[in-house]
Amino acid sequence: MAEISAKMVQELREKTGAGMMDCKKALTEAGGDLAKAEEVLRKKGLSAAAKKTGRAATEGAVASYIHMGGKIGVLVEVNCETDFVARTEGFQGLVKEIAMQVAAASPRWVRREEVPADVVAKELEIAKAQAREQKKPEAILEKIATGKVEKFYSEFCLMEQAWVKDDKKKIQDVLTDAVAKIGENIQIRRFARFVLGEGLEKKQENLAEEVAKAAGLQK
Repeated sequence: MAEISAKMVQELREKTGAGMMDCKKALTEAGGDLAKAEEVLRKKGLSAAAKKTGRAATEGAVASYIHMGGKIGVLVEVNCETDFVARTEGFQGLVKEIAMQVAAASPRWVRREEVPADVVAKELEIAKAQAREQKKPEAILEKIATGKVEKFYSEFCLMEQAWVKDDKKKIQDVLTDAVAKIGENIQIRRFARFVLGEGLEKKQENLAEEVAKAAGLQK
């Protein structure tokens, strides 16, 4: 088992807002794995960030991100609990980061619960058809299809996308970190993404890749 250092405990505390002893116990239970320890705290209801997610978030800010040359435009609304926090540099920076994520990663929905049932059904149907084409056993088709749909969520639902600045984190993790740091419930409410010429009959460039490069988000 990995040695639980004071630095590890402090890092978990800063991320979750939980007490020092609770953090140490969680890290010990998780064998020194920070992500697993955070999950342990959430399951036990000890994470301050988790407790804040149920509180009303009716303030916030709308931010925009326009790609150089005006080829992609994004508007995003992120909510918090108070106008004071909404005006802070940390919150404003977070909203801007989310807008840049939407520009670069092109999500369709904020969270999986917003994906229409018929879209999910269609993805399951396609996944099963592909598995049958690959001669996979009927007994495991459902499991394969479910896995494909999970991948679909990770590609098109903003909260489950890998963060373009650190692909080891999901946007949900970025939000959780912000909640722990800022001290208020924070929710991404909605976004709109506009692509120049989208839907018109002309060749489209790979604008998502281009905007990520321009924003300095690609390595």
